[in-house]
Amino acid sequence: MDPNSFYAQVGGRETFQKIVEAFYAQVAEDEDFRAMYPEEDLEPAKRRLLTFLEQYWGGPRTYQAERGHPRLRMRHMPFKVDAEARDKWLKFMGNAVKEAGLSPMHEEILWDYLDRAAHSMVNA
Repeated sequence: MDPNSFYAQVGGRETFQKIVEAFYAQVAEDEDFRAMYPEEDLEPAKRRLLTFLEQYWGGPRTYQAERGHPRLRMRHMPFKVDAEARDKWLKFMGNAVKEAGLSPMHEEILWDYLDRAAHSMVNA
């Protein structure tokens, strides 16, 4: 792992694990949003998000090894992602990122990506 990567700078797996856990804790509590996750157990979704974020930000390439190219828009096409879903995702993710306690600079960099990614997933 590159010690200069964003992944390393923010604390690696531990930090991304905190974000993912905080995000999915909110998902589990919101009946309507939880319905967007068809699997009975959220653990597979947690793993996918964690390995994706780790790889994107310079950590292990586990996501690529297990699932191939991310193709985020294609993978989200089976789900109705409208502005309401996007905004809910951003709210939950924003709370999760805040809980991670990143430096203001790192939080801004991460949030810029997450915000753009969420807007690009809208398909309805």
